[in-house]
Amino acid sequence: MNGPLGTIASAAPGVAMLGFFACLAGGGYLVVKRRDVKKGALMLVMAAVLLTNVLIWTL
Repeated sequence: MNGPLGTIASAAPGVAMLGFFACLAGGGYLVVKRRDVKKGALMLVMAAVLLTNVLIWTL
C-alpha cells in the first residue's frame, strides 16, 4: 500500500502495542491494588484483544 494510507497502516501495529502495554499496566495496577477490579479485568481483556489483533495483522 502506498501513500498516506500505507503510512497509517505501517504505524497501526506500533500504536496498538503501545495501547497494549498501557492497558496491561493500568489493568494490572487496578486489579492488584483492589481499586476497581471489574474495570481492571476489562482492561486486561482489552489488552489481550489488542495483542491478538497485532498478531493477526503481522501474519
